[in-house]
Amino acid sequence: MSKLFSVENKAAFTSPLNVNNPVAVQVLGICSALAVTSQLKPAIVMGLSVTVITAFSNVIISLLRKTIPNRIRIIVQLVVVAALVTIVSQLLKAYVYDVSVQLSVYVGLIITNCILMGRLEAFAMQNGPWPSFLDGIGNGLGYAAILVIVGFVRELFGFGTLFGYNVIPQFMYDAGYQNNGMMVMPAMSLIIVGLVIWAHRAYNKEEVK
Repeated sequence: MSKLFSVENKAAFTSPLNVNNPVAVQVLGICSALAVTSQLKPAIVMGLSVTVITAFSNVIISLLRKTIPNRIRIIVQLVVVAALVTIVSQLLKAYVYDVSVQLSVYVGLIITNCILMGRLEAFAMQNGPWPSFLDGIGNGLGYAAILVIVGFVRELFGFGTLFGYNVIPQFMYDAGYQNNGMMVMPAMSLIIVGLVIWAHRAYNKEEVK
């Protein structure tokens, strides 16, 4: 039990959540972070989808790592990821169809997500299944956290809602408050992500060094 939760395994899980966040520190996964964060619900679903796929693809590649010929390792990784993405995509269509429509092609593009492929190559190919699983969960949740922050801000100020429910009181609109239309534009998501990265690095400047 102590080996399962060793210092190294804890670091594999916790590091991507903060000091080595894949978006805020490594600046990976930016495209999807900009594309699916106009509302909170699709941001959460996308973050959870990437987390599940990253965790289980890490485990599978870790189990196969000693049998995969080096010259075709990228192809094998893509096949594993593509299979998991297909499963997740079908589950989303079956149970949260409206969100799957909002996510559109971006679920399929998880196959080429640089966070996912980077963890397979940099971690799963060199480590056992359990550390690889923790690394996948940590990086997926670290990515999801940024999406949730951006989605929260954009939906709140762009639509005045959270999860589609109005949260800004009517008396504020009666007093002249208006939703910020810029928040729903893709350019604004880039600005918010930039501010999140700036705040993260300012808060963790000693650790990032």
